[in-house]
Amino acid sequence: MGARALSTSFDFDLPIPRDGTASVKHDGRAAVFGTEQVTPLWVADMDFAAPPAVVAALAERARHPVYGYTLYPDGAFEALERWLAARHGWNVAREHIHMCPGVVPTLYAAVQAFTKPGDNVIVQPPVYPPFFSAIRDTGRRVVENPLIERDGRWTMDFDQLEGCAARAGSKLLLLCSPHNPVGRVWSHEELDALLAIARRHELVVLSDEIHADLTYPGVRHLPLATLARPGDRVLTTVAPSKTFNVPGLGLSALIADDTERRAVERVFGTLHVSASNPFSVAAFEAAYRDGGPWLDALMDYLETTRDEVIDTVTHRLRGIHPVAPEGTYLLWLDCRGLGLDDDALRDFFIGAGLGLNPGASFGTGGSGHMRLNLASPRAVIRDALARLETALARLETALAKR
Repeated sequence: MGARALSTSFDFDLPIPRDGTASVKHDGRAAVFGTEQVTPLWVADMDFAAPPAVVAALAERARHPVYGYTLYPDGAFEALERWLAARHGWNVAREHIHMCPGVVPTLYAAVQAFTKPGDNVIVQPPVYPPFFSAIRDTGRRVVENPLIERDGRWTMDFDQLEGCAARAGSKLLLLCSPHNPVGRVWSHEELDALLAIARRHELVVLSDEIHADLTYPGVRHLPLATLARPGDRVLTTVAPSKTFNVPGLGLSALIADDTERRAVERVFGTLHVSASNPFSVAAFEAAYRDGGPWLDALMDYLETTRDEVIDTVTHRLRGIHPVAPEGTYLLWLDCRGLGLDDDALRDFFIGAGLGLNPGASFGTGGSGHMRLNLASPRAVIRDALARLETALARLETALAKR
């Protein structure tokens, strides 16, 4: 059966056992949490089957018994170009696309391409941890432009960003758009303000838009590059990995004008790193070509899950406040009302049988928070909330006895 014939069969409630598949999220639990007896709601991959079109494309490719060195076919570029135009109103020229071995390697390559050791790279914490490691591991300096939280909504601090950009040695800004972990989809006005600062101070901006397709009703993701003016130095990294649940295949795309794109290409060239393998290429093309109906169904499912979780946490889990994501399948939980330090908070969730990402791992502003991955069958999420409610009742009882 062909990919197109399979593309309307989706069941996000179907439990799919992942133990024993060398899954980081599932088989890595004991190493991270000290026990396998936790529901894994941490690593940002989904517990859903990939789109049928992707599964069919991989099966078809696997049937050919030779898995040799692989080119990037025209179809892969065409599928991405059509996707970006249809979903984001962004018309990208083929020559501005460079295939890369993942978004995180691209962060590292961009830091090396546009800065030298000792230079400043600006990040906006709390943010995805590799933003920090890409800077520190390469001998650059982290300059923080922390997000501001007001009444549960996170925004950029543009006055402070101006100061960061004006520092001697500030060369590059790493933007997370949509933002992981706080779930913001940045507005036109916010992105314009960011670009204006970058323009004034001649900053290169790398926009990590890996979550671009995962937005909820009422908000629209705007690729930063679509707002840029001639002369702005903006690079964008995208991938099918989060959108279509294929992160283990490790193929992404960098989109940039010739000068910036070639600078990153040169870094990858010095490492002789190739992003291509027969399976990642097949999945990339099939996902962007035929994955639209699956994504639409996924976002309907995630929206219902998100809203149910927010309602439950708000009304039944005293001391925890959810930050409703505008994009991503990640929910930022403000747990400061529990009065626990970060180590105790992590242990509390593990004691509840839940494996979440501690907010402190995302840097400044993350303390007292936890990140919950919503992308599991709804029964799993409901069970997690029930466990959390029971654990909170035990905590309240223990505190009352002191």
